[in-house]
Amino acid sequence: MERRSFLKMSAALGCAASVAGCDSSSSDVDAKPPLPPMSLERVNWSSCTCNCAAACALKVYSRDGVVTRVETDSSGPDTGVDIQARACLRGRSSRQKIYAADRLKTPMKRVGKRGEGKFVPISWDEAYSTIAAELKRVIDTYGNDAVYWQYASGTNQYRAGGRESSKRLLNLLGGFLDMYGSYSAAQIVPASVYTFGEFASSDYKQMNNSDLILSFGFNPAETRMSGTGGGYDYVNAATEVTTIVVDPRYSESALADGCSWLPIRPGTDAALCEALAYQIISQGRHDQQFLDKYCVGFDQQSLPESAPANSDYKSHILGLGADGIAKTPAWAAAITGIPERQIIDLADKLTNARAPFITQGWGPQRQANGEQTARAIYMLPLLLGKLGLPGTNNGNWPRHGGTLGAMPIGVNKVKAKIPCFMWTEAVINGKNMTATEHGVQGVDKLSQNIKFIWNYAGNTMINQHSDTFATAKILEDESLCEFILVHDVQMTPSAMFADILLPDVMDLEQHDIISNPGTNMESVIAMTTSVKPPFEAKSCFDVCLELAKRLGVEEAFTEGRDYQQWVEYVYQRSRTKNPALPSYQEVCEKGVVKVAQQGEGITLQKFIADPLANPVSTPSGKIEIYSERLAQIAAQWALPEGDVISAIPMYCDTWEGVGDLETKQDFPLQLIGHHTKGRTHSSFHNIPWLREAVQDAVWMNPIDAMNRGINQGDEVIVSSKRGAVRTIAKITPRIMPGVASLPQGAWFKPENGTDIGGCVNSLTSLRPSPLAKGNPQHTNLVQITRA
Repeated sequence: MERRSFLKMSAALGCAASVAGCDSSSSDVDAKPPLPPMSLERVNWSSCTCNCAAACALKVYSRDGVVTRVETDSSGPDTGVDIQARACLRGRSSRQKIYAADRLKTPMKRVGKRGEGKFVPISWDEAYSTIAAELKRVIDTYGNDAVYWQYASGTNQYRAGGRESSKRLLNLLGGFLDMYGSYSAAQIVPASVYTFGEFASSDYKQMNNSDLILSFGFNPAETRMSGTGGGYDYVNAATEVTTIVVDPRYSESALADGCSWLPIRPGTDAALCEALAYQIISQGRHDQQFLDKYCVGFDQQSLPESAPANSDYKSHILGLGADGIAKTPAWAAAITGIPERQIIDLADKLTNARAPFITQGWGPQRQANGEQTARAIYMLPLLLGKLGLPGTNNGNWPRHGGTLGAMPIGVNKVKAKIPCFMWTEAVINGKNMTATEHGVQGVDKLSQNIKFIWNYAGNTMINQHSDTFATAKILEDESLCEFILVHDVQMTPSAMFADILLPDVMDLEQHDIISNPGTNMESVIAMTTSVKPPFEAKSCFDVCLELAKRLGVEEAFTEGRDYQQWVEYVYQRSRTKNPALPSYQEVCEKGVVKVAQQGEGITLQKFIADPLANPVSTPSGKIEIYSERLAQIAAQWALPEGDVISAIPMYCDTWEGVGDLETKQDFPLQLIGHHTKGRTHSSFHNIPWLREAVQDAVWMNPIDAMNRGINQGDEVIVSSKRGAVRTIAKITPRIMPGVASLPQGAWFKPENGTDIGGCVNSLTSLRPSPLAKGNPQHTNLVQITRA
């Protein structure tokens, strides 16, 4: 039912829609007698904030503060810049999440061993006093750099009521050990920065102007399911444009009409790109004029003076570089598993394309050599000279841009930052972590181990981190990290390790204002709830306010504003940067307002048009195929044996990669972890509806299953050097031989040394990637046997 029709009906029934701070009642209808059960329902707009990169609008119906049903955006004509940003099955299941049996109800303190999940209820006053006392003790004893704000992705979209509140409080207390990077895109971001000077890409809509889409591990049909998001744009374009999907798994993004699937062994995308480069260069089909004008380091003539002879990209590809190996299609075929003829055909398609849109997902870079993979993919549009033009992309994940800001967090006096994936190392070995060995930023060396962890809205501490069994042992040891605060909505695996555990409010119970960037427009959604948080749940802002009172910084924390005033303040600041945004009152009255996006969304367009007037933010001002900064890092950093940082993009085999024959003797299958429609990371795992919709099972090729006597639906044990998982076998030709894939995000549930919950990170490694020190969670060798 459309919003206008519903408002007329509700007004006629004597129950005008309630929106906090706004009058949404309608008076242009005839009075009619109330009809149950609609007579008591209210309607408000909210948003799904589960961090899939969208924030879809949810229309929430409630009665007496209890959600009765959840619908989504049905406003507008659903055309042009007024497309309906409809939520996927995850957002629409939010009612089940709110009233899930494991919803946290009251503050609790741990009474058993960490990780056992033994807690007793306490009052909010005792919780606040305990947290404040422990925070002060750790700061007084060890310093502010012993306090770590844990990377989290449960919700990143709140503008005033989320993580910014806790960071603001910690900065008022002298600061905290911060992190950089992300579990999603740690490797691809620095790869882009060292190449282009920033992390940039074209908008999704430029796919429609292309005549060939080439994607590497790109799966928006399952990871970007918003009705006005990446999946929507991609499927529309892939239906009309020739599309080639390079992926070990036949994902749902390869199902569109006109798509073809090119299966590839995990971690070998860079080898494929080098073979494509060989074909393009050896046939003289590269754009030499483009490379000379815009790039550094393609050939010897454009190398920096500091670079050794024959260290350029062209020499490396043609076999004139240090390794002396020509990167021919035959060479790459043996590594990637892609036949030589198909590599040659793909090179022909690329060189014949008018406007190739080349892109990559974040799976290929989430490898032990992920930075090299990302940089190798960037080379394809550069060689072709197809960049800065309609229908083209630089090889990065395409984007949608949002414009809303967030609550200011103040200045962090602790200058040290660690890679977000290296926090377990900082718990056990922080005092010895350095810039040149562990990627520490801001200082040469950390001065303290982590002693206090603040974990808000995150299951990364156990479930989404690598090697869950080893991580659990680190957290169990109270002599290492001395206090763990968890503030969340459910009893997640990470929540089991809390010393104090606080119940959070959910998005449907929260007031805020949200931006949902999408196709040609940005949806601005006023979250104005009529839903009462169940039990004793409190928001992050409320918790931080009470802690600020006890720690003597209340006035500085609030600046005289209550929570609602902060929401409006943040939104008004955003309007000064983007005058196209409507007033706060208008957004509240309408619930959802759509603002047209400006510009064509073509990456590097200004640079290509005039490179002298618009240089990129690299030291040379050009696109750096050869990076002097990376050459210096490679010479200065202390790297484990087998790790490679290079000045130019190059394929590197790794530990537990396709060429690790020693480990393959016991663990012969390469394992990746794919995202599914049933979860966003680990969010929504506890919703039975979604577990029924999307099966948690390890994907196996029929050849690998037959060789192990495994049948469809058999219980199996997936084991690596780190641990073992018990799950179900899904036998399918949609995964290439020699590769297996386990849906990521299932909740860790150890039992007698085996994870029976199906968490892929029970199998993954804590060893980081070389440059970004990011998580290599798709670099795993495993064995699969019948249980």
